[in-house]
Amino acid sequence: MDTKLTSKMTWIQIILVIAFCFLAAFFCQHNDGLYRQPIFQVNRVENGKAVKMTDEFHNVDYYHSQKLYGQITNGTYAGKKFSINNSYSDSHAMDHEYKRGQKLFITLHTQPKLHATVKDMKRDAPIAFLFAIAISLLFVILKLRGVTVISSIVINTILFWIAVKIDHNNNGSAVILIFSILAVVFCFVTLLLVMGWSKKMLVTLSAVLCATAATILITLLVFAVTHERGVYYESMQYVTQLPKPLFIAEVLIGVLGAVMDEATDIIASLATLKQERPQLSKMDIFKSGRQIGKSIMGPLINVLFFIFMAETLPMTLLYLKNGNSWHYSFSMNMSLGMTSSLISGIGIVLTVILSSLFAGLWIKGDER
Repeated sequence: MDTKLTSKMTWIQIILVIAFCFLAAFFCQHNDGLYRQPIFQVNRVENGKAVKMTDEFHNVDYYHSQKLYGQITNGTYAGKKFSINNSYSDSHAMDHEYKRGQKLFITLHTQPKLHATVKDMKRDAPIAFLFAIAISLLFVILKLRGVTVISSIVINTILFWIAVKIDHNNNGSAVILIFSILAVVFCFVTLLLVMGWSKKMLVTLSAVLCATAATILITLLVFAVTHERGVYYESMQYVTQLPKPLFIAEVLIGVLGAVMDEATDIIASLATLKQERPQLSKMDIFKSGRQIGKSIMGPLINVLFFIFMAETLPMTLLYLKNGNSWHYSFSMNMSLGMTSSLISGIGIVLTVILSSLFAGLWIKGDER
């Protein structure tokens, strides 16, 4: 009977998740009236002939022209029908191919007559669908604890936005200080919501903050000794602030995330171990923490490496296709990602030691 009830509840949960996801996507697909910017719905597309283009590096691309027929769906000109000219390439490096049924954000021009240019595609429906899947899975798997996870994400997003606004208003004059304070608040709020107020939470907080601070200090020391040779800030050429402080702030937040994840796993495991075997000594706890750290340290470093390097891959390939050497392409695109990966690796190694040490010193057998 219990098995049948469980199976029934599982199917109900699956149906509710699917329904919630499709309702979220449906709402965003029909929420044009909530936007101030004009939205154009494509009802028909006429594609022109392709034109072959070849550059001096023998890169071949094909350019297409198309005419988009449709109507505006919101604002003063809602219901107004007209056409928009668009061009795109097969590489889609700087443009898009638009198709029937898509909705586009446009800029309206009234002179000499009403016409428009496309700014971007309206993508809130697929984003809402993915967001709904993430929220649903959190509630299904974590039940009420999913609320605390979502709350921490929402609060941290708001805090990050506030920090960016403060940095913008100060023209980047105190970016490291602002994001250092933000890192402390991030860490405290996240651990408090996820772990609750307990000695285990305080031990984790201490390990995370100490490991992050030590990592940043080691980074600054190495930068000072080596005079930052091999670190090419030119890849941050679109930044309107001093690139070095902004890079340090970026690394600080990145290291914090990895360190917090690792410290939480290690200390939670050691607390459970100490609770089940109170006779373990501080040295035993420390050694157990190191063993746990060894098992998760490698995969975590590789994950961060892939994240940092993957985001630079498209631009690196573009550099290579345009006749640049591998050394120059790597220096201008991947050097900062590689540096971030190495710094994060230092933080991950330090976290294993500090988490195991603090857990051995402060966690007792009755800690829950």
